[in-house]
Amino acid sequence: MRIEQELEQAQIDRDSVLTIGVFDGVHRGHQYLIGKVAAEAQSRGMAAGVVTFRNHPDSVLNPNFQPQYITSIAERVRLVEEIGADFVVPVTFDREVSGLRPQKFVELLMGKLRMRGLVVGPDFAMGYKREGNVEVLSKLGEKLGFTVSVVDLLSEGGDAVHSTSIRKAISQGNVGDAAKKLGRKFSISGTVVTGEKLGRELGFPTANVEVGPDMAVPGNGIYATLAYVDGERHMAATSIGTRPTFDGRGRTIEAFLLGFDKNLYNRQLRLEFVQRLRDELKFESVDDLLKQMELDVEQTRTLLQAER
Repeated sequence: MRIEQELEQAQIDRDSVLTIGVFDGVHRGHQYLIGKVAAEAQSRGMAAGVVTFRNHPDSVLNPNFQPQYITSIAERVRLVEEIGADFVVPVTFDREVSGLRPQKFVELLMGKLRMRGLVVGPDFAMGYKREGNVEVLSKLGEKLGFTVSVVDLLSEGGDAVHSTSIRKAISQGNVGDAAKKLGRKFSISGTVVTGEKLGRELGFPTANVEVGPDMAVPGNGIYATLAYVDGERHMAATSIGTRPTFDGRGRTIEAFLLGFDKNLYNRQLRLEFVQRLRDELKFESVDDLLKQMELDVEQTRTLLQAER
């Protein structure tokens, strides 16, 4: 099975305490859970591990599911390691994995990752038709020799912090609310591609950032953002939308980096969203648009200087 090969790549040299999930966004709730894993592992002299699915299970189980990932798998792994995991194992959720009975699943984890402890939330379930709930796993633990610890979900204002609510905030352009739940600013990464060069013609050359179709993108509007290129940070006013003043059709992400005039084509750019400035508007004339763009840039400069 593919999962066996992926688990073997971890090459674990000591017993471990694990948690399992998609962990898209690695939000504050995920951070809380993984922190508990790290604490238990340390107290038992074991390694803290996270098994994360590369793809959402619904992408296999639900033919109508359209993923909108908050984080790429590479960023997810990086963030989980920063929290305190000793190792992260990305595995592919496929039909074989969906058909694994709970006992077979935990036997794989025990054999390949030396799992001796499993930390999960109260609603966690794994294996075929989600048969492996907390009760079933606890009984399997007694039988096979691993512990099961249940951690309550982190809540904010009475509501549990979920990836779903963060995606909703992002789609509505509420990047501030998303940041509170993520515990950091929401960001997207992509390659700078050639656009129609309208911004350059207007005196505001922009980087046209192309992201994967399965990644979450903020709702249309103008945003104050921080742009990262080759490890350097730049202030940027970013427009997301269809450029209605020019009867645009395709949705684009265009970032104007303040005081930056180097060639960015085919380079990787990460945009960190600080604040939404306004809706995307259709202007009566190009002159009106230019006046507003100048105001957007100045507002961006003022906001982001306060961030430093």
